[in-house]
Amino acid sequence: MKCRHCETPLEHIFVDLGFAPPSNAYLTKEDLSKPEVYYPLRVLVCDQCWLVQTEDYAHAEDLFNNDYAYFSSTSSTWLEHSRRYSEMIVKRLGLNDKSFVVEVASNDGYLLRNFVAAKVPCLGVEPTASTAEVAEEQGIPVIRRFFNEDLAGEISAEYGKANLIIGNNVYAHVPDINGFTRAIASLLKPDGVVTLEFPHLLNLIEETQFDTIYHEHYSYLSLGSVRTIFGKFGLRVWDVEKIPTHGGSLRVYGCLMSSRFESSAKVQQVEQEEIESGLGRAEAYARFQKLVEEKAEAAARFFLDELKGSRFVAGYGAPAKANTLLNYCGIKPLLLPFVSDASTSKQGKFMPGSHIPIQTPQYLVEQSPDSIVIFPWNIAAEIRAELAPQVGHSTRFVSLLGPNAFE
Repeated sequence: MKCRHCETPLEHIFVDLGFAPPSNAYLTKEDLSKPEVYYPLRVLVCDQCWLVQTEDYAHAEDLFNNDYAYFSSTSSTWLEHSRRYSEMIVKRLGLNDKSFVVEVASNDGYLLRNFVAAKVPCLGVEPTASTAEVAEEQGIPVIRRFFNEDLAGEISAEYGKANLIIGNNVYAHVPDINGFTRAIASLLKPDGVVTLEFPHLLNLIEETQFDTIYHEHYSYLSLGSVRTIFGKFGLRVWDVEKIPTHGGSLRVYGCLMSSRFESSAKVQQVEQEEIESGLGRAEAYARFQKLVEEKAEAAARFFLDELKGSRFVAGYGAPAKANTLLNYCGIKPLLLPFVSDASTSKQGKFMPGSHIPIQTPQYLVEQSPDSIVIFPWNIAAEIRAELAPQVGHSTRFVSLLGPNAFE
């Protein structure tokens, strides 16, 4: 395989997580009697541009289909994060009823509804029908297609160029990161801004967040790699913020090279942190596999110890990261009888690979487990605050990864 940005032959393995089905391919009861598709889950790193990327096996059209089960509005923490961002960016850029905002991967309208409320004209781009339909019901115009250069040209011709392009947790999901970046550049006004949020590679490495690796994530991004890709297509990063979402993310602010925005000192500061942490050296990536194996062993041991001690364990949350963890650790219903999830699109289905059933939160409360494993550990505080008053005082809440693992 060659690097999807600079086409350098890839020789360095970052991590190999074996074989797994797509992490959002939740199963119906009927699916359990059918063959299940598995792909290698192997991540490589380019020693020229330092883009960390999955080995190409799965196609985006197979991963982000009409039955895609991730709805952004399920998390109150994420909704609040999006509301604060919307208020901030409207004020910072002076957006009004003459502006035009485009969100790529607009999902169920979780963010653009704030722009509709502020009377700022906007457009969502979302290829998955299940989520796009929910957004449209809220009065948000949506184009149900993948974002690319052709679509950017069509949007420019019909609506004009954008004052703001938003991409929250989509930049890592695009297989053609070069074409996607070119499309952004072509759709921006001369002084337009793009903001992209993505999990920070530095956090993934330092906290061994291997459960954030799955087929839907084609790239694992540092500020340095993003600046390199931006520069190739006439964009530059002029500001950056560290944000707590998804276990530690970056929000980068980009513009055209000729734009009036002056670069913030934070850009150099964050990139210097990455350099000092070794993200420009192969050694920093070579040791990740061993760290992953140690974390996976500890997680598997937890389930085995609970079974040996006759303690009843249930899970809360059925995000993609849970499927990476469960499949790599080999956890089956014997060790984890069920997980509960607030998303109605997942309830009544089964986790891909492990075939663990997904129940309602009320079912979890009724079963009164001894331990509850919180799989979306990045919002563990939100989940614990919601569930703790409903379960027994002796119930233990556990995160298997993240900064507060096993506390």
